[in-house]
Amino acid sequence: MASPRTSNPRKSANNYRKNPLSYRKKLEYDKRYNAREDRKQYRRDHGRARYAAKKMGMAVTGRDMSRNSNGSYSVEDSSTNRARNGHGKNRRYK
Repeated sequence: MASPRTSNPRKSANNYRKNPLSYRKKLEYDKRYNAREDRKQYRRDHGRARYAAKKMGMAVTGRDMSRNSNGSYSVEDSSTNRARNGHGKNRRYK
């Protein structure tokens, strides 16, 4: 399920709204990337963890299941989780 449209988009979302050709290219890339078997397995694993967390009564709306260094999962804010590994100017690995 896609995130709801915000009235105050961040930098990349704002750029894609202004440049439909770039957005189309991004969608084509995303379609190929998400069709890979490793990404399907990733979604299955995280979906199972999310389902289990929701069953235990955790609030998971607007949040992601984040994999910890010991292999377990924790619930984390989606923007924090998705920004961690070097997207945009804040690069973790240089």
